[in-house]
Amino acid sequence: MTIVLDPRRTVVFAGDSVTDCGRRDDPAGLGDGYVRMISDDLGDRRPRIVNAGISGNRAADLAARWSADVLSHEPALVSILIGINDTWRRYDENDPTSAADFETSYRALLDPLNCPVVLMEPFLLPVKDGQQDWREDLDPKLEVVRKLAVEYGAILVPTDVELNRQATTAGPATLADDGVHPTAAGHRALADLWRRHVLDA
Repeated sequence: MTIVLDPRRTVVFAGDSVTDCGRRDDPAGLGDGYVRMISDDLGDRRPRIVNAGISGNRAADLAARWSADVLSHEPALVSILIGINDTWRRYDENDPTSAADFETSYRALLDPLNCPVVLMEPFLLPVKDGQQDWREDLDPKLEVVRKLAVEYGAILVPTDVELNRQATTAGPATLADDGVHPTAAGHRALADLWRRHVLDA
């Protein structure tokens, strides 16, 4: 799939804190993470970009606000990065989300869309004791995202695969100092991966 961004149209980035990045305190509404970097990289080719990330969201939270925060913008492209909180809450609040429930919520995001879609893998770069154990929960959710990308004809950005590959040389804390939230270098890597798989493929 070849994506050509039209400056007259709207691209919506939806997700959790990795996407949010303080966007509600930013006059431009973009935050200071990968969404801002993609916008800056596009320069004159830039479409209208909407950051619809909200810190702490799980897939079900995103589904609950989908109509108001995403569909209302009549997007020409939607990029979704969600899932790490569906895993994390199992370990810090004993509030798990099954892979089946995660898939149901994710389908609720995809079914109403009638535009090209980008699915970014939720990712984990273990740096803390016990985080490697989260893989038991996260990996089935990654398989859901990969399966849905094929089923819905979406572009898959293999962020978990690629960031973990980069972490073998750079070190995981260089990209996400708590294993989840990207550093500036991590956001740069996300932006570059998005552009490579969405615009340069």
